[in-house]
Amino acid sequence: MYKLFTDGGARGNPGPAAIGGVLYQDEKILDSFSLYIGHGTNNQAEYKAIIFGLELAKKQGVNELACFLDSELVVKQLNQEYKVKDAELAKLFVRAWNLSLQFKKISFSHVRREKNKEADKLLNQALEKQLKNSAI
Repeated sequence: MYKLFTDGGARGNPGPAAIGGVLYQDEKILDSFSLYIGHGTNNQAEYKAIIFGLELAKKQGVNELACFLDSELVVKQLNQEYKVKDAELAKLFVRAWNLSLQFKKISFSHVRREKNKEADKLLNQALEKQLKNSAI
């Protein structure tokens, strides 16, 4: 069983943004990412995190994936419970949706932040590193 935990965030919203994620095979970490993505909103970062995570899973040859995000908005949009009204988010939604169609089986579930600690830690590491470097 493959599981993907992702998180995205921005300081200031909008502001400096980063993404983090962890791909598990059973309980073992298969891969992870921690990247600064420039200026953006929390929701844009959440979408970019799931997009990056889906691309990573495909590169690893994953065909069945359970995705866990702490953004209820993004989960509900990807599960088609909410419409995507924001034009920028709509572009990101289409990218994520098209990637999701490449999997034989995929699910998107909302988890509380406490259950997404590793992805949250990775995004904050990328953000702190960037903010520290830009302050020099």
